[in-house]
Amino acid sequence: MALTAYARQVAKTHPSLFRRLGEHAHTHFVLDPTDLPFVICLAPNGGTPQVRVTRGLGDGTARIAGPLAALLGLVHGAFDGDALFFSRDLVIEGDTAAALALRNAVDDAELDLSQEISGLTGPLAGVVQKAFALAERQTGVCLTRPEEAELW
Repeated sequence: MALTAYARQVAKTHPSLFRRLGEHAHTHFVLDPTDLPFVICLAPNGGTPQVRVTRGLGDGTARIAGPLAALLGLVHGAFDGDALFFSRDLVIEGDTAAALALRNAVDDAELDLSQEISGLTGPLAGVVQKAFALAERQTGVCLTRPEEAELW
């Protein structure tokens, strides 16, 4: 339920994300962090998203799989989706057009998941941002959207 609430907050702050899906706005996606024992099932529902975490393969029309670090880097614009795909760090199965539409929508939204989560914590936002920064430094996993200069 928390992930669904979070996804709906993202939908409010980035409504174009779901509009950009076009004909795929009701496609069910499976996001599979291959280094974790679960998958994330995303149903955009035309802008009223529903998210659930489940063990196993999940149920969806399009599946995007790869290490968690690669998936987060893709969301934050730190990694090139084409490079991840052609290096086989990212696997797309099922409706590839839907997966590409999701990738393009996420790219255009320029999401920063740590900023979105911090924004939900009210007066604790500064502390939460520092925790994300520390976790990012310690793990090397991209938890925030890098500045343009860092990408070059």
